[in-house]
Amino acid sequence: MITREQIKAGRALLGIDQRDLAARAGVSLVTLRRLEGHAENAGLVASTSVRKVVAALEGMGVRFLSEGDVATGAGVSLTAGMPTRALRAPQDEEG
Repeated sequence: MITREQIKAGRALLGIDQRDLAARAGVSLVTLRRLEGHAENAGLVASTSVRKVVAALEGMGVRFLSEGDVATGAGVSLTAGMPTRALRAPQDEEG
């Protein structure tokens, strides 16, 4: 089961905001905000919206990890060789 924390973490690894992910996943911004803010249960039901968001993140290189794949529980990682805006070094300004 995918958690809201995994979706947030995947988005953070890619350096994209909610608006960008919602557009790439084909869901509304309100829907994504609801999914990421879902506080009643840490795990999200595999709805069509969740599947679209997960597919979009995976298409951009996010790998969802199940409990046991990492030391303390569920998480995310990036597929080898996938570029991210968040992790890229800033370019030097020419003067």
